[in-house]
Amino acid sequence: MKRFLISAMMAGVLAAGGIAHAETLNIGFADPVSSLDPQLNNFAGDRSVDLHFFDLLTQIRDNRVKPMLADSWKALDDHTWEFKLHPGVKWSDGKPFTADDIVFSYERARKVPGSVATFAGYLRTVASAQAKDPLTLVVKTTVPNPDLPLNLASVHIVSRHVGANATSEDYNSGKAVVGTGPYKLVSYTPGDRIIMQRNDGYWGPKPEWDKVNYRYISNAASRTAALLSGDVDVIDKVSVSDIARLKKSSKVSLFSYPGLRVMLLQPSFRKGPNQYITDNSGKELPQNPLLDVRVRQALSLAVNRKAIVDRILQDAATVADQWMPADTYGYNPDIKPIAFDPAKAKALLKEAGFPEGFKLTMHVPSDRYPLGPETAQAVAQFWSRIGVKTSVEVVPWAVYAGRAKKNEYAMSMIAWGNGTGEGSYAMVNILATVTPAKGLGTSNWGHYSSAAMDEDLRKATVEFDVDKREAILRDAVNVVMNDVGILPLYHYKNIWAAKKGLKVVPWTSDRTVAMQVSKADGKQAGAK
Repeated sequence: MKRFLISAMMAGVLAAGGIAHAETLNIGFADPVSSLDPQLNNFAGDRSVDLHFFDLLTQIRDNRVKPMLADSWKALDDHTWEFKLHPGVKWSDGKPFTADDIVFSYERARKVPGSVATFAGYLRTVASAQAKDPLTLVVKTTVPNPDLPLNLASVHIVSRHVGANATSEDYNSGKAVVGTGPYKLVSYTPGDRIIMQRNDGYWGPKPEWDKVNYRYISNAASRTAALLSGDVDVIDKVSVSDIARLKKSSKVSLFSYPGLRVMLLQPSFRKGPNQYITDNSGKELPQNPLLDVRVRQALSLAVNRKAIVDRILQDAATVADQWMPADTYGYNPDIKPIAFDPAKAKALLKEAGFPEGFKLTMHVPSDRYPLGPETAQAVAQFWSRIGVKTSVEVVPWAVYAGRAKKNEYAMSMIAWGNGTGEGSYAMVNILATVTPAKGLGTSNWGHYSSAAMDEDLRKATVEFDVDKREAILRDAVNVVMNDVGILPLYHYKNIWAAKKGLKVVPWTSDRTVAMQVSKADGKQAGAK
């Protein structure tokens, strides 16, 4: 595989151990990376990598919006926000960072060529961004938006002087990876690893690690083996089948935290026939049965979520009845748990005109979600028992993402991160009617559409009163779950494992970054 280098000399020195006593952190991570362009795709792996090189205007920590490149912000009126930027910040090439770079970043993020998961939804209410002076940014919105600082915590800032003439390939080659973040890029080997060097000119706290070897290991068992053998120091998304083994090891420590990411299924709402839905003889049905809410209800009732969590996830997840986990902003406590009721499911299918069921193919990515294929197989068995004879096709993410986005599949799987810690994030991206011009529904692969849900999103976007806004979000949960617009299955727990002497603390949602890893005992962790 071709390897892209920023500096062949630097990489050679690092590889040969030319930096005396350098401390290296070796991370084995699970989520694939599509690009080093921080504005190309809103994918988990990409965003984890981006956080090392590129900063955000604001950031989300502990489910709250906190300063990053902006030290402070305030609403000047219902449609105008002013952000005061941190002084003295420089790009990794030594040039000063200014408000104009943010203006450019928000212009670029709306229209990056080749994006299959755009960031435009976070900017949907931004009418304009202007640099009042080098350290003051003024953002005008199309509607009152109390969540603007939260929205902007998801769009990475790139430089105008480099990015104006850069393509996504220029980022992948390293040419355009000039950021304000804590690390500089040394090399990028697509599908393998990213090697980083500490940015000594970083404006924030000094990074603990001189060098980071960020290695993609898609197979969970291989990640565990790499940790136990000492090839890596930290792994994420620990396989549930390895938890007991790792707990017994004197070499490693486990770190488990409640997660925001929900595993769910997206039924296709495309009208007409679908090649992945047929009658029992294999003939395409003239109309998509998933358009009937009774069929969607039947599929949801047929799934024993607790059994999946207990037998497949083995305490690495909790049952999900809606997209937000309990005790978060936007979770609706009045929603009843989804019953496991195969008898009622069969009755609903009969009522919908499918007493003998039909055949359905579900598609899932092979290299994306921990235990995703295994979950899909379990769901397929539950559905087959009520007469919906289901097969599962496992597809590489590189193929899956593009086809799912085009709504080609009958049933898609997505593990949505809920990265802002509140309910509207999913509403914007996976539930809103697909409207590319507004950046809405960018990951709404089934093309679910509800005027009531869209109206709740509109009202929530402009409501400044916290309690009133939460009531709107809870209403949206009622709408979507009554529609069975999605089929939530479970919420992942975030589980990392690290060699003894290291400590892992969540930094941003379920991202995996070098900055969340520290030496627990105050001693040198040691370089490899």
